[in-house]
Amino acid sequence: MATPAATRRIERRRPGERARTAYLYLAPAFLIYAVFVLLPVVQTVRYSFYNWDGFSAPTWTGVDNYVALLDDKLFRMAIGHNLTLIVFFTIFPIAIALVLTSLLTRRDVKGMNLFRAGLFVPQVMSMVVVGVVWRWIYNPTTGPLNQILRGVGLDGLAGPWLGDPATALPAVGAVGTWVSFGFALVLFIAGVQRIDEDLYDAAKLDGANGVQQFFAITLPALRSEVTVVLVTLLITALRTFDLIFVTTRGGPANRTQVVALLLYKNAFTINRAGYAAAIAVVLTVVILVVSYAVITLRMRSAEA
Repeated sequence: MATPAATRRIERRRPGERARTAYLYLAPAFLIYAVFVLLPVVQTVRYSFYNWDGFSAPTWTGVDNYVALLDDKLFRMAIGHNLTLIVFFTIFPIAIALVLTSLLTRRDVKGMNLFRAGLFVPQVMSMVVVGVVWRWIYNPTTGPLNQILRGVGLDGLAGPWLGDPATALPAVGAVGTWVSFGFALVLFIAGVQRIDEDLYDAAKLDGANGVQQFFAITLPALRSEVTVVLVTLLITALRTFDLIFVTTRGGPANRTQVVALLLYKNAFTINRAGYAAAIAVVLTVVILVVSYAVITLRMRSAEA
């Protein structure tokens, strides 16, 4: 007859294989992740404290690279440009997607799946391809955008969109909006489909119009989706590189310089690998802090 202690041990034992067996299954994937992700991250943090050109032996400099970042006007300018791109990559796409979600889900739309897939296409396209296409669209002489403007008599609006310091950053940001809003739209439409239709019927009986239904029912129900989209697009805006590299290379006059491109130039153009590592560390910290802040605010609002 089993003793009470033995019975408790049996009850605490989990069914199936032992826990350490599960860790053995996870070990190969974790090893690959550690070699190709964790180790490079640790090395990047390490090299950020060195003066290193990427080839010769690194020289310890302590926090000099971080101090230099504080005095780097170009770095501060790049941070400002990334913050501006947040509006184009995050705020505008979410707003457009919410409006389209409200219009497309509250009435029957023929070919909805085809329409939704078409709007999502920019999200799955390579950003390099997107940059090449829009560089052609923005071409001041042969681009279709200027040709359309001239064709309708708006010659004064036609210009070198990517070559003008005043329009280069908004022009790139508009591309980011075009790429991002399809991703937000697909998630929002999926979120609306799980809302109980009885809530809308009750709101109609109370006399609520479409706008009131949106703010009282649709928007609160999409909080989780909005959080996911917000965090994802914030990270995209902060780490933007390929779109800028293909379209403007940070020009004209550094008016589209962003942090990731500045990192690339320091690491591979002027061989300041240690300084580039410091930029990478700061950018990573900023992304983590912003993501944590958004998720925390979302959780607090849900609890309130």
